[in-house]
Amino acid sequence: MTKEFYSSTEAARILNVSRTSVFQQIKLGKIKATKVGRNFIISHDSLLEALGKKVGSAKKGEIEHAIDMAMKDYERTFRKLSKE
Repeated sequence: MTKEFYSSTEAARILNVSRTSVFQQIKLGKIKATKVGRNFIISHDSLLEALGKKVGSAKKGEIEHAIDMAMKDYERTFRKLSKE
């Protein structure tokens, strides 16, 4: 059974990094967390995103943008490759 939320210490153990590193990643926005009192809690989904096992909505937007740019820049090439 998985937990809904994890402490910064638990997240550090799961991610195999220091607690300080978890705080830095939270500060940089790489891990989404909610401040509760003086501590942070990290949702299960956010932890999965940090592990690279789930794609978050922000990352999906980046991927879609990259695909749109590639289609715009290389549409002819893609069409020729699809005919081969």
